[in-house]
Amino acid sequence: MKKSQEGNTMFQLLLAIIYLAFISLGLPDSLLGSAWPAMYKELSVPVSYAGGISMIIAIGTIISSLQSDRLTRRFGTGKVTAFSVLMTAAALFGFSISHSYIALCLWAIPYGLGAGSVDASLNNYVALHYESRHMSWLHCMWGVGASLGPYVMGYALSGGQGWNMGYRYIALLQIALTVILLFSLPLWKQKQDVKAGDHSGDESNNPLSLPEIIHIPGAKEVMVTFFCYCALEQTTGLWASSYLVLRRGLSADTAAGFASLFFVGITAGMALSGFLTLKFNDTQMIRLGQGGILAGILLLLLPFGNGSALAGLVLIGLGCAPVYPSIIHSTPEHFGAEKSQAMIGVQMASAYVGTCLMPPVFGLIANHISAALLPLYLLVILALMIFAHGEMLKKVRRNLAKCRTFIRSGH
Repeated sequence: MKKSQEGNTMFQLLLAIIYLAFISLGLPDSLLGSAWPAMYKELSVPVSYAGGISMIIAIGTIISSLQSDRLTRRFGTGKVTAFSVLMTAAALFGFSISHSYIALCLWAIPYGLGAGSVDASLNNYVALHYESRHMSWLHCMWGVGASLGPYVMGYALSGGQGWNMGYRYIALLQIALTVILLFSLPLWKQKQDVKAGDHSGDESNNPLSLPEIIHIPGAKEVMVTFFCYCALEQTTGLWASSYLVLRRGLSADTAAGFASLFFVGITAGMALSGFLTLKFNDTQMIRLGQGGILAGILLLLLPFGNGSALAGLVLIGLGCAPVYPSIIHSTPEHFGAEKSQAMIGVQMASAYVGTCLMPPVFGLIANHISAALLPLYLLVILALMIFAHGEMLKKVRRNLAKCRTFIRSGH
């Protein structure tokens, strides 16, 4: 009994460390956007060059997400997480000592490689070991970190320390997290059972290749679902303010305030989702979120003045909140614990592709046709996401029924 209580205490301590990790991992994600107005002038490059750094980070993230299954099977979640955070910390420190655009591009490589593997590994670990509410609250903590990052950068800039020092502050926080993770390595082994992905057999020790993953029933559909979700979230976040200015006639500062409520909706929604998961399962949470997004888009389309646009953005944010965590958390249930790390890796890669690709596509539409098409653009992406998720559920359930029939037949 005493041993069981000690194990439970250690498990809760690890959960606290994971919460801290999610806050810390969110800190650097919004730094480039908040610092770039000061950075590009000092670096003597066009303002559009921020896209180059972001693209390098995204490519590195996609590559490391796809390798997360191989790395986690070989080294374990704890070591992969600690090394990835260390790599990110080194990259952020590199940013803090860089004074040229080329140097930033070079440091963006380890930044992206570190971000992808830790994201996939931690999400898989939580999906396997903890209840759905923790997945929602952990992503809420990431949002808290992403919201605090600009304040840290603002503190450095307002104090005359420069953007380099802002990056250094975050790098030091990441180094501190690395130390905590290194000391916590024994805790990661406390729950190594079959459900937790204890790949002790010869077959399970072989990481799945990308073609093998894609051929898993439902894999392509869940990849499309993730692609669409992140495309919708990022497009809304990037273009909501421009839509309000160009379509609704709001001033730039008022539009920025309205658009920020979209992110407030996501963060608040994730906190609320943690409680709702006590009553609803992952599939129901996803459908609830999709319904909220649909209601928000319809409010943007309706000609009821600026109030409907404000409510629409908040509703889209609230609707987005449960989708990402619930898809991740349901992965072991839908695809099996032994395949969950590989599946979450490709889901993350699909997410980053959607993040990189679809907002610029709408930029072309806004430039050549009209920014007023934003709600319709989001509606098309949402429809594809709902369809893909429904098809994924059908294939997964059909495959599960086949497996049960096979087992009952005595094989």
